[in-house]
Amino acid sequence: MTDPQSLVEQARRAALAAYAPYSGFSVGCAVESDDGEIVLGSNMENACYRLGVCAELSALTAASQKFGLRKITRIAVTGGHVGSDGSLAGASVVTSCGGCRQSILEAAHVSGNDIEVISSNGDGTEVQVLRISELLPLGFGPANLEDAGS
Repeated sequence: MTDPQSLVEQARRAALAAYAPYSGFSVGCAVESDDGEIVLGSNMENACYRLGVCAELSALTAASQKFGLRKITRIAVTGGHVGSDGSLAGASVVTSCGGCRQSILEAAHVSGNDIEVISSNGDGTEVQVLRISELLPLGFGPANLEDAGS
């Protein structure tokens, strides 16, 4: 497995490819499989705000295509603004929004792994590591649908 800081650096590079003309807040995500493969995603805004795509969803989709949700073990997310020197900057640690936490939880249920979520500030100098079960306790997942009757 990649060390957490290296995964954060890949997420920081992914953020530099974000399309964030409205908020100016670029987010990058790196998803790692159980055999060390890594895919990246970044946020993509839209003039119709609700149609934007979060970096985590972008990366989870890429992971699904590249190696499958069953193999996901870790995710790194970071964000901030792109400075005049072209690097990602920002002091606050960026954590996944509620919708992304739900999507990560779904991947955790599919994989059987309590996915590790590494959150970092844009500068990459502060890192918090939590499991998805800690970020979304009592989350709603596939097991909650057992009473659906189908």
